Formats: sequence, C-alpha cells, structure tokens
Amino acid sequence: MLLEGIFLPLTTPFHADGRLFLRKLEYNVGRYSLTPAAGMVVLGREGEGDSLTDRETVEVLKTAIGAAADEKVMIANVGRESLAATMELVEFAAEAGYDAVAVRPPWDWMASMEAELDLYFRAIADHSPVPVVVVNDLKSFHHSHVVGQLAGHPQIIGAIHAEHAAPPRLKGLVVPISPHRHLTGLIEVAAEARREVTVTTTFAAVTGRMLKHGEPSGNFVSAASLGGTATVTVPVVSGLKTRTRKVGFQVLAGSSRTMLDCWGLGATGAVPRLAAAAPQACCEVWQAFKDGDPALAAEKQERVRLAAELVEGTAGSSETIAVRRGIAALKYGCDLNGYYGGHPRLPLLGLTGDQRAEMERTLSGLRN
Repeated sequence: MLLEGIFLPLTTPFHADGRLFLRKLEYNVGRYSLTPAAGMVVLGREGEGDSLTDRETVEVLKTAIGAAADEKVMIANVGRESLAATMELVEFAAEAGYDAVAVRPPWDWMASMEAELDLYFRAIADHSPVPVVVVNDLKSFHHSHVVGQLAGHPQIIGAIHAEHAAPPRLKGLVVPISPHRHLTGLIEVAAEARREVTVTTTFAAVTGRMLKHGEPSGNFVSAASLGGTATVTVPVVSGLKTRTRKVGFQVLAGSSRTMLDCWGLGATGAVPRLAAAAPQACCEVWQAFKDGDPALAAEKQERVRLAAELVEGTAGSSETIAVRRGIAALKYGCDLNGYYGGHPRLPLLGLTGDQRAEMERTLSGLRN
C-alpha cells in the first residue's frame, strides 16, 4: 500500500464531563475527508488513545472509519503494552475496514531490548490481516540491523519517524549529531526493501474501501469547507482502474516543523501534528514540494513553524511535556479553524487565557 502525502492525526473529542463526543468525531472526519490529505491516523498520541478504555477505543475506531471518505487511507494506531492486547485491536481494525495499523513500541521497554522489539513487531506483522506501520518511538529503532530486518518483512510497509529520539551517549556524554541523522540512516538502511503497490492511474493510493465501493470521479473541494454554503455532489463509478508502482520502505515524518527537510532526505510524507488544526496549510507545503518549487515550499513551511512550535515544542524541549501540553493547544486550534477540538481529557488541562490568545495570534494566518 502507498504511504505518500499528508496524513492527518485525529484528535478525540470529549464532552465536558469526559465522555466521548462521537458525533463531533464524525463531523471532524467528514470535514477532513474534503481536504487534499492522503489519509488519517486514528488514536495516535494526538488522539489521547492512552486515556481511553478498551470499549472507548473500539467506539472511536468504528466511528472514524464509518465517517471517512473511501479514497482516504485510514490507519488505526493500536499499539498496547502486550502482544496479545495489540493483536486484539489489530484484528478489530482489520475487520472494521482500516487500510493499515500503526504500532508503537510498548512504553516501558528499554531501547536496548532489541531482540524483544524485533520479536514483538515481527509477531504482529506475521498475523496481521492488514499492513503494519512501525511508530519509530525508541532509540533502538535507529540501529541499522533492527530497522533493516523489520523493513524486509513483506507486511511491514513503513514507519512514522519520531524526531524526538534521544541522541547516542558516549561515556555518559551526549554526542552532538545532526537532528536528521537518524532519519537519514533509517531511509538508507531500508533502501533495498523494494516492493510493488497498487495505485490509481494518477498514482494515488488504492484502499480496500475504494476497491469495494468505487472511485470518486476526481479531486474536489467543498464550498462549505471554505466558508460557503453550496454543496458538491460527487458521483461514484465502479470499475476502478489501477496500476502498480515500485516503492521502498516508506517513511513518514512525524514533525510539522521539519517535515520539508525530511522530504528532502527521502521521506515519503508526514503525519504533522499541526495538521489536525490546519490541514490545508500543511497540505500546501507538500504540494509545493511535489511541484518542485523549493522557494514556495520553504515559504509555506515557515508559515506553519510558529504554530507548530506551540503544538510540538521546540528543538531541545522535553518531547513528552510538549506533546501533553500541545494536545490542549491543538484542540483549541481545531476550534479556531472550524473543527471540533474541545478540552483534553483529565488530568490534562486546557489552555489559559494568555495561551489561548497566543494560539489565536499564531494561527490567524493559517485559517482555512
């Protein structure tokens, strides 16, 4: 399956009392389906998946896939602390119709546990009915032999690269390295993992739902999504025409701030956190890059940088703290831009008045 372009990380809406607000999730997914994004990632860290019960996780997965357009690649983030718990969610996601699953390493595993990590992901891939995307959250995943082994598995099609991986240490000292050295090594190691994927005649991803229901007649933008009131009817035709394309081990950047740099190094797309609040702005960076206009791409990347820092933190900051605080900023950004954000789930807190004002100023130039 093709992993190329912008993938939107969904937030999970809650009522004021902490209950799931599934109608707002349906609304957001419907609106996101009208954007140029290639697909969506459900229950990543931006979706506060760790705060959900098993029943709530199933409800969110069912609701999101039911509201998504057929042509969007839908990825379910299903990583859990044990192989058994993860496989239960993998099987449910496949039955629900997801195109792929994303799996992170268990949080309490040490980076040095390479054999256990390799076994964990290989066992999931061996039994998964759908392709697997590795969430590259541990330093050990930057060891070339581990990545190379996983990249060679026919069911592991790519990785979401986390920029925050810790730099290596030598005799207790942090060794200064390029912030993209890990990504470069990941892409180089996986370069030989070539495979054929099915794509449309315009080289877009082909999803299982697209094959089942037909292909939309073309790309479109809803006038309603731009603030108007008109509606657009999109006819669906059967007999989807496809072709094949050769790809390598596909790597998606995990940062809005540096996604353009990552694409220049060989990444095939991104899951930028800011895209949940400003999908169009992030998609414009990708489109300028694909059009071969580096000056325009750099200009559009700079437009999203300040807002991305409020959501992701800055280089050198504590990534965990940045993500936790960033969820509140991201959700408020969704509210500002026509999507439903609401409050994060307790014990995470919402933004203060000053923080809201800062988010409003920063996002003012990124409105849809």
